[in-house]
Amino acid sequence: MSVTSRHNSASPWRKGLSVASPKTIAALRAKKLPKGDVFTVAKVAAIQAAKRTDELIPLCHSLPLDAVELSFLPKKNLVRIVAEARTTAKTGVEMEALTAVSVAALTIYDMCKAVDKTMVIEGVRLVSKIKNENRTCHLERPRERRDLRGP
Repeated sequence: MSVTSRHNSASPWRKGLSVASPKTIAALRAKKLPKGDVFTVAKVAAIQAAKRTDELIPLCHSLPLDAVELSFLPKKNLVRIVAEARTTAKTGVEMEALTAVSVAALTIYDMCKAVDKTMVIEGVRLVSKIKNENRTCHLERPRERRDLRGP
């Protein structure tokens, strides 16, 4: 019997969470927000959500996850969130990875909303799917969209 590992990565390609205020990004980096260490809380929330994806999305399979990894890449006015979920099950784990990114973004939003009313969550998408060591699907970069926040 052969067991192959399946890796799926979900990531917003450009922006996972857009924060209009560079001051908020600085506070995130320095862990100086009123609710505490935002990235640590967002990571725990994302992992919990990935493990419960089948409870959140109807007809989604319950999967034994081998790992869920998160990274937060703060830039001048945004945070890029990258999640990777892994399993040895016979199905993909893209929904778990996408759920992790979405919940991480929502957690960051919740913990920062008191100090920044202009935050926007955008760009959550699957960027690659690794079915096994020999087959990787890299998805194309989305076309640039106009700013939906208005003038």
